[in-house]
Amino acid sequence: MSKGIQSIRGMHDVLPEQTPAWQVLEDRIEQLLLGYGYQEIRMPIVERSDLFSRSIGEVTDIVEKEMYGFEDRNGDRLSLRPEGTAGCVRAGIQHGLLHNRQQRLWYMGPMFRRERPQKDRYRQFHQIGVEAFGFQGPDIDAELIIMTARLWCVLGLKNIRLELNSLGSPQARRDYRAKLLAYLETHRDRLDADAKRRMHMNPLRVLDSKNPEMKVVIDNAPDLLEEIDEDSRRHFDGLKAVLDRMGIAYVENPRLVRGLDYYSRTVFEWISDELGAQGTICAGGRYDGLVEQLGGRATPAAGFALGLERLLHLLEVQGVAPETRGVHAYLVMIGAEAERVGWTLLETLRDELRGIRIVANCAGGGFKAQMKRADRSGAELALILAAEEVGEGMISVKHLRRREAQQALSQSKLVEYLKTTLVGIAT
Repeated sequence: MSKGIQSIRGMHDVLPEQTPAWQVLEDRIEQLLLGYGYQEIRMPIVERSDLFSRSIGEVTDIVEKEMYGFEDRNGDRLSLRPEGTAGCVRAGIQHGLLHNRQQRLWYMGPMFRRERPQKDRYRQFHQIGVEAFGFQGPDIDAELIIMTARLWCVLGLKNIRLELNSLGSPQARRDYRAKLLAYLETHRDRLDADAKRRMHMNPLRVLDSKNPEMKVVIDNAPDLLEEIDEDSRRHFDGLKAVLDRMGIAYVENPRLVRGLDYYSRTVFEWISDELGAQGTICAGGRYDGLVEQLGGRATPAAGFALGLERLLHLLEVQGVAPETRGVHAYLVMIGAEAERVGWTLLETLRDELRGIRIVANCAGGGFKAQMKRADRSGAELALILAAEEVGEGMISVKHLRRREAQQALSQSKLVEYLKTTLVGIAT
């Protein structure tokens, strides 16, 4: 028997029983960002391909192998966005948001990379990105890290490790690049094919290798932190001083370079050892040259992105997945007169009780059939209207999730009863 059309490999449906956890998580993150003064921006999913090659870098796995690109009818090369920072910068330049202004922005949505699907690594995945423009000092780097540390507390997450590094200024990186290249040349016979291909175009990418056979070569490579310029060192020391005052622990990792070419100075990752190989749940840093690189005026910038799929997985692993928002009540209506009264009653409840989630029975059915639907809906209560209740101005209330006697109330007292019985309801 044919299965019919299936979803694309690595691109998954989020089913109705799964979406409540997503909604709660997204709402908590949004409230946190609002509390720090960040405003939402929404960018297109499709951008010109050269936006990403100019920002992310030609010699990256994303641009070389992973972008979903196509040619439109006008002959323009377009791509589904593989990440959000480049599009956010493009929008900021296009709409004049960045010139001589400080901006705190955030966005949320799907990203696309054609890579081998594996646990917590998908071809369509969802990110929340946070970007800050116009802030020169290390205080904004600290704010981004402090904000994410607070998020882990809000979500109840533990055992997440912060790793830090500084990539220095562009000139310092060029000087380090030459030293690293000379080192790699002396160990060429121990490099894998990917490292040999990258070493002359962007040798820092070699440090990002996940090949365990390369570990010894990478561990003995020159230390970037020893090569950075004095301004970058003061910036990095300033960041660490703030984190120390705030009691935020971190590990300095001189091999942390991130997978995107636009980073400079601070880079950081929040990592969990409970997710296997895909342990990074949040990563970011500074990209002071990107705005100018994409056609705007020189603007300091920093940001981070966190993956929602990995974050939800970690919440499940640690047993702190957010409580989902179920249905409060299901209205059972037996007979034409009950339906006439019931629909009016439903809208009265929605008018008077903020946040109530109540389902009306549709498509008729007898009492048993409707009660089965009420139970399947996950509702806490069944509100029952039949000819007897309608005639007496009453309504029966039956608890579906705990043992409690069914009772009859006057319809006029139902609002007060629901307000005191159901969690999260207000008038």
